[in-house]
Amino acid sequence: MLKGRHLLDPMDFSLEEIEEILNLGEKISKNPEKFSKACQGKILATLFYEPSTRTRFSFEAAMLRLGGQVIGFSEPNSSSVAKGESIADTIRTIACYADIAVIRHPKEGAPRVAAMYSKIPVINAGDGGHQHPTQTLTDLLTIKSLKGRLSNLTIGLCGDLKFGRTVHSLIKAMSRYKDNKFILISPKELRVPDYIKREVLQKNNIEFLEVERIEDVIEKLDILYMTRVQRERFFNEEEYLRLKDSYILDNSKLKNAKEDMIILHPLPRVNEIAVEVDEDKRAKYFEQAKYGMFVRMALIIKLLGVEEC
Repeated sequence: MLKGRHLLDPMDFSLEEIEEILNLGEKISKNPEKFSKACQGKILATLFYEPSTRTRFSFEAAMLRLGGQVIGFSEPNSSSVAKGESIADTIRTIACYADIAVIRHPKEGAPRVAAMYSKIPVINAGDGGHQHPTQTLTDLLTIKSLKGRLSNLTIGLCGDLKFGRTVHSLIKAMSRYKDNKFILISPKELRVPDYIKREVLQKNNIEFLEVERIEDVIEKLDILYMTRVQRERFFNEEEYLRLKDSYILDNSKLKNAKEDMIILHPLPRVNEIAVEVDEDKRAKYFEQAKYGMFVRMALIIKLLGVEEC
């Protein structure tokens, strides 16, 4: 039973609990109208201490589509935080008005502090470079809906694998399912951190391969998960210029890819996926954003413990 629980880390829930959320998310995606009154009379508080477009709108749209209402702030200067109010006091006050809260904060661990003082469920919508659990749920629902399974997949992760929190969370989440393999595509400077390779992949005997070029492995992939190669992560401008075009996905790099491969991206995109790829039937990153709303609808229903339709 998930009623009253917090979601702070993608690993907070068991596989069975995640399955519950994903199954409900799939039901909602097939018939959203059926759930239009599920949260009538309930209020979601959105506490966004740093800017966000997709995540905030996605949560707000989720609650509104469930028949609930939304209060909150989209930047701290429009709240009592500007006067120096602590997170503990903010959440205790918000809990008097709302039934569930979503927090995005630049400091790692801030949502966990809020949860310690909260009488209502708290959802972490991103804390610094640490966790972004609802993006992970979005990715899982997208893969399950489009591929029909979460196991026996070859997943290519491409771009900034060193600093990308979405990548780290997805590796952890997909490592819990059987027979998945990872191909890690990045410049040497931006490889997956050693602790993830050691504590997640090697510890669980999960097959993985590190390469520098998309073209060398694209024909093996069931999923290609793109992220941005960030110029600011390089000490050497020449090295960045030499490598940057290797990580721009265009039609020519896709010519050997499987017909049923799917291309995902947590968004926002900068230039790592050429606009021409948007017309390819394998491009699913905007659908992925829509699945994000459906999985958040499912999560809100489960944490509030309201009757499912």
